[in-house]
Amino acid sequence: MTTRRRLLTAALAVPIGYGWAAAPAAAAAPARLTLPAPTGPNRIGTVSLHLVDRGRDLMAGIWYPARNTGRYPVAPWMPAAPLHALLASADLDADVAAPRTAGHEGAPALPAAGRRPVVVFSHGSGGHRSEATIVVQELASHGYVVVTVDHPGDSFSELPDGRTTVPGDVSVTPWDHARDIRFVLDRIEDLAAGRRPLPAGLGAAIDPHRIGMFGWSKGATATALVMNADRRVRAGLSLDGPMLSQPSPADLDRPFMLMTAEFTPGAEESGVAEFWPLLHGWRRQVHTEGALHGGYCDHQWLIPQLAAITGMSDDDLAGWIGTLDPARAVRIQQAYPLAFFDLHLRGQRQRLLEGPSPAFPEVRFVP
Repeated sequence: MTTRRRLLTAALAVPIGYGWAAAPAAAAAPARLTLPAPTGPNRIGTVSLHLVDRGRDLMAGIWYPARNTGRYPVAPWMPAAPLHALLASADLDADVAAPRTAGHEGAPALPAAGRRPVVVFSHGSGGHRSEATIVVQELASHGYVVVTVDHPGDSFSELPDGRTTVPGDVSVTPWDHARDIRFVLDRIEDLAAGRRPLPAGLGAAIDPHRIGMFGWSKGATATALVMNADRRVRAGLSLDGPMLSQPSPADLDRPFMLMTAEFTPGAEESGVAEFWPLLHGWRRQVHTEGALHGGYCDHQWLIPQLAAITGMSDDDLAGWIGTLDPARAVRIQQAYPLAFFDLHLRGQRQRLLEGPSPAFPEVRFVP
């Protein structure tokens, strides 16, 4: 995965060396990027967690249905310092401010009749936990608790003391992502048991027995590896994952869905063809025509905004986002992951997953 567009859409980032990156001086009135609003009925709360695993700092975020959100500030897509480091690494050091999300920092959780299912997200190579915020917000707005993770050494992140971390030179594999997620799964059990301070009502809302997982790119491969090693994850979704690792993913008897763009069964550097026969439970494979690797994450929506600010040519923009219209990409990102987890974590039938839909002519079911 070495082409320029893949390096960008792997995180809007080319790794720039391990260490700490200082925030650039603030500029006056930067242009603010935007995100589309989620479609669900619930307002959203969010909280960041600082976790330490064997001396390694790991930042995570929790997104959840919330109440009384007006009293709580809206969270940015990511803090300013890692955002500027991210853009600079991709030669897109535009004078921009991070989008405002739909999440309100620290808002109390919305009470429910029972505990809410949990979905965990693993990002791509040299990425960050914010890169699938469109999907994350959509799930939270429809009643899920979503946990996002910055993988140490492989992410743009900010620690509580203000230090900014950037991807390092040391190789971080899908198995490393999988180990981080299994550590986070243990912490989710602690949160549900009330062993860590959280916004009011959030711990009691977490159902540690209904957990799904999704990932983009490397994080998608990690999703399969987590499910191989840990039965706490009941269903997994790949957003254009290469499904390649050493050792490779093994047989799975639980639901798994592949949403492909560039990593199709016949593509170079793709293990999808070898992975597909390993799925012995419920399985689906869909392909979105016109999508490139970043078509299933926020980049499909944000890169056109950056293109307008930086004066990128139409041809260069097409090299980043393909021919899939960003607004259509958003609808696909909102509809298909939600349908998958509603089916497998809530037991609700989803006709969208039973065959081609006239509402989504771009999405083709792969036999």
